[in-house]
Amino acid sequence: MVHEVALLESRTLRDSVAKRTEALDKVKALSLLPDGAHVTTQMVAKYFEVLETAVYSMVSDHREELEANGYRLATREEVTALKAGASVDRYTSKVGLFTRRTVLNVAMLLRDSVVARQVRTHLLDTEESRPSQPVDNFVHRLSSLLDEHITEVLDRRMATHADAHVAEIAEDICRTAIGHAVVPLLNTAVRNDGEHRDRIQALEGEVTHLRRVLREREAAGSMGALDAMNPRQFEQHIAWLCRRDGCDRVTVTGGHGDTGADIVAYTLDGRRIVVQCKSRNPGSVIASGDVQQFIGMARLEYNADIALLVATCPFTRDALLLAARHDVTAVHRGLLEAWNNGARLQVLNTAP
Repeated sequence: MVHEVALLESRTLRDSVAKRTEALDKVKALSLLPDGAHVTTQMVAKYFEVLETAVYSMVSDHREELEANGYRLATREEVTALKAGASVDRYTSKVGLFTRRTVLNVAMLLRDSVVARQVRTHLLDTEESRPSQPVDNFVHRLSSLLDEHITEVLDRRMATHADAHVAEIAEDICRTAIGHAVVPLLNTAVRNDGEHRDRIQALEGEVTHLRRVLREREAAGSMGALDAMNPRQFEQHIAWLCRRDGCDRVTVTGGHGDTGADIVAYTLDGRRIVVQCKSRNPGSVIASGDVQQFIGMARLEYNADIALLVATCPFTRDALLLAARHDVTAVHRGLLEAWNNGARLQVLNTAP
């Protein structure tokens, strides 16, 4: 069984199911613009239950592929019409338009969306359950028909011609049959063989890429790998740990430094999780000031139900006490190593 993550990594696999847009409706109804053919970036974000910035980022990273599947910018006239119909903000100057096929493409590229994951899973389940195509026995039927035709013509000619002409007649018939039927079939077989070889080479390349991705994920299981990550990679890895442990709507915001949340997610019972990631040298420490700053941001700005301060270094004693007093989960280096190796954070499992 192919895992839905394979669609995120393999464009060849995405292209093979790009027309299966019915998978969108199987998971959730997709609202369209009045033209009945397109949706806007805002509508795509609403469908997948993610921020619009996540869609903008994904379009920026995969624009060529999305354009091949129908994505485009609206013309000036279309933007005017959309504003008149209140489909977009009246101050908007550019509007991205997605077809249903493009939306399916988005579902196969968007990591941090439960809806997208459900679409990918349904898509692959449907593909695996489809019955295999029946074998076409055209070549065998054609061979049989040729044998019958040659026998019939030979019998007819032999009744009216001398034996001396039989070899000539048979040779003529065989040449005609080979020229009109066998040679084209051989040409088609050669052409198909080349196409199959190209297809196999493409698939081998995808398999190699997927194996490399899996090896990288396995390597990420060590603290040494976490120490080698840059801040952005560390945030993505912590988001993956949250998804692994069942968190919903995991969004990597990032780019806020020490003044904002790096990850926002939700537990299955709807509690909001706010995470700040600190990728520091193992010899550093998280001090009380770091915790105090995070408490104010998580509680006041984000209304966090669960606040996680995750670091690759230890916390000072005062920082741990301050975190405990304010119900902040301090994921210090030791706890992070256990979490990274498969343990689950208790705060993510227990309802309040």
